[in-house]
Amino acid sequence: MLTINVAVLLTVIVVWRLRRRTESRSRFDEKLTVVIVLALGVLIAPTRLGQGILNFVGQLASGVTQASR
Repeated sequence: MLTINVAVLLTVIVVWRLRRRTESRSRFDEKLTVVIVLALGVLIAPTRLGQGILNFVGQLASGVTQASR
């Protein structure tokens, strides 16, 4: 039996949708891409990868804040 990880499937869909030309996208198409990316974020957030991304972005934001002082 073949199992598909939903996060991996959504990642493939997002990459496929973002590779298309910008001019050919409608507003509905852009909104659908945003919804898919948000769903992917919700699936990745509780994982170890999601926590690592959160820590990295937090450190990056902290560094930018300290550099601007």
